[in-house]
Amino acid sequence: MIAIRSSTGGELVVVASLINKAPNLGGLCRTCEIFGAKRLVLGSNEVMNDPYFKGLSVSSSKWVDIEQVRPAELNNYLDAMRHDGYSLIGVEQTANSKRLTDFTFPHKTLLLLGNEKEGIPVELIQQLDACVEIPQVGVIRSLNVHVSGALLIWEYTKQCILSKREAAIEM
Repeated sequence: MIAIRSSTGGELVVVASLINKAPNLGGLCRTCEIFGAKRLVLGSNEVMNDPYFKGLSVSSSKWVDIEQVRPAELNNYLDAMRHDGYSLIGVEQTANSKRLTDFTFPHKTLLLLGNEKEGIPVELIQQLDACVEIPQVGVIRSLNVHVSGALLIWEYTKQCILSKREAAIEM
């Protein structure tokens, strides 16, 4: 892990090991910091040296716990996280996907994001507890992976972090 910061109370682990493009990873790093993700998992920590990553992440990589898990290691990583009590949630359009508007995030959530072009491989989808898709009204079939990730990270934060803080303030 690269950075340590105080906990937000959330238990969201964002796994971006399948994503190749530095701007997407930099944007996700910044999103993870802003919305209090517990950890961001990258396929290679070398991407943090890329100027595009640095430009989009600003200084967020100093404040986000970052772990390296190569794509070939994802099966074992997902198994270990399930053993640690995490629910494995993928962002993918499948026949059984749940709509984001109807989905309730478990407190301990691992969010797996797919590759920019290929999505999440079938063998990894089979390991997931659920796939979530973002309802769309336009013609284009999918959002950029950073945008999709940001929407799900925000929804997790809204459900599992902000709602609990607001409830504590009202007491």
